[in-house]
Amino acid sequence: MADDVSCGGCALRDVPLAEQLEAKRKAVEDALREAGIDAGVEPCVDAHGQGRRRATLHARRGEDGVLRVGFAAARSHQIVDLADHDCPILIPALQQSAAPVRALAQHLAGLKKPLDAVVTATENGLDVDLRGAGKISERQRLGLVEISGREGLARLSLHGDIVVEPRLPVIRFGAAAIVLPPGGFLQATELGEETLARLVIEGVSGAKRVADLFAGSGTFALRLAAFAEVKAAEQDRPALAALDRAWRQTPGLKKIEGEGRDLFRRPVTAAELKGMDAVVFDPPRVGAAAQAREIAKSGAKRVVAVSCNAQTFAQDLQILIAGGYKIERVVPVDQFRHSAHVEVVGILKR
Repeated sequence: MADDVSCGGCALRDVPLAEQLEAKRKAVEDALREAGIDAGVEPCVDAHGQGRRRATLHARRGEDGVLRVGFAAARSHQIVDLADHDCPILIPALQQSAAPVRALAQHLAGLKKPLDAVVTATENGLDVDLRGAGKISERQRLGLVEISGREGLARLSLHGDIVVEPRLPVIRFGAAAIVLPPGGFLQATELGEETLARLVIEGVSGAKRVADLFAGSGTFALRLAAFAEVKAAEQDRPALAALDRAWRQTPGLKKIEGEGRDLFRRPVTAAELKGMDAVVFDPPRVGAAAQAREIAKSGAKRVVAVSCNAQTFAQDLQILIAGGYKIERVVPVDQFRHSAHVEVVGILKR
């Protein structure tokens, strides 16, 4: 691969930061307008912080036979090697993660399969989940254990199956220390997560009982439990189990009642939301129309909608507004610098 091939991940790198933030604010504003919603959109909050703490690295051999570890080049399957390029959006620990991933990929080179590594920087070191290897031999597995020790990894998993865990890969959500499932969801930047959580907490101010829907591993629930009882619903059972363990091990938190539930097929009903002062929901990119309809019929006085897709966010707000809610704030949050992606938080009241 030619040395001048550039990564395709930072499409807006040459655009001044102020223009990037305004473009993201306007994208949210346009999505709301297209949905027939007239609402002011606050300036986009820059939540890049120190950079991304989680990334998926690709390990591929090029036509020249060289193993490269990094990201795909623009409009190409070629890999830009992190060893040769400084990434402008990663924290230093992730920039340096190419070395251990390369060692792991070289060990599994005989499989001749494309290998990806979901790498997360935690308090106790790198958490790596390898994907694409398929079934491996016991000898190969023991080799991975040896490499993990040599490279100082906190945990190594293979398709979510833990191979070795010398140290717990801890992330903190408020006062709680949580060990995410291998490859489990985590907001891209630490400042992004803190910013979203702050807006959520401001949005439910005064609530004593809160429903956190699409709760994940407790990004919001474990913080909300500092002052409110929480009903947390999430389809991903390992994520919910991690949330429950963190709650039980953290002194001083109010009760979190977790439920494993597919909120697309079986949304929490308005009747089940009875008695809730506030509802928080943070669905995947496809939005949560069915769940939004139930929230709209509920008696909750406050709703906070969090989304990474401005279009489906607007569609969900349409449903809530038709149910009698009024928008109080819409705040875009940028934790995806140099890309068009944006998070957005909407705070609504009856």
